Amino acid sequence: MSHRVIRTGESRSFPDAHPLLETASASGEVLVLLGPGAGRALAEVADRTAHTAILVELGVECLGVHTGESRGEEGSNVLGFARFRLGDAAPSDLVEIVHQPATTPEALAAARALFQAAGLKTAVCGDFPGRIVDRLVRPYYNAALGRLDARLATAADMDLTLRLGLGYPEGPIELLERTGLAAHHDVTAALYEALGDRAYAPARRARVAKARQSEGV
Repeated sequence: MSHRVIRTGESRSFPDAHPLLETASASGEVLVLLGPGAGRALAEVADRTAHTAILVELGVECLGVHTGESRGEEGSNVLGFARFRLGDAAPSDLVEIVHQPATTPEALAAARALFQAAGLKTAVCGDFPGRIVDRLVRPYYNAALGRLDARLATAADMDLTLRLGLGYPEGPIELLERTGLAAHHDVTAALYEALGDRAYAPARRARVAKARQSEGV
């Protein structure tokens, strides 16, 4: 399946060379809009029906921010997507594809086929802030940071317990420090604003990291 890629700045999902980018052509059945201006680029697509699917890279926001919403019946050949990535770490091989109630089956099938042909795994979710992974893991990371503040255990012991007890490759504290506590702050702050759930409120240590980043420390 042929596809075209339009870049609107640095993409979090595809910051480096990747088969999806290398196999793109000047036109195609699927249009992929990358970067922070992907939503604006969607507004400039003159004929959306010329493509089987149009894929808009998302941050934490809903796809409806870019397509509009009406009566819970929104949806077309436009889908959202994001390749899961923690902070400064390399993007994972998981692409979360966002659909709406009236998304066409043909568009969804085309999106999955495109990403899978590029060697990526796909998961499909409804149009919710943060999609699947961030909604599940961010409260867990916040809880770990809170327990560290409460002196439940040292960071080393907490990480060791999670690695040995649950088989995780990394403990939560070392993972967040490696990928960036300030980045964790940004995601959780956006989710907390969107959802109003205290579980997503940025943990104290993430707020401190963000303040230090803002001061250039």
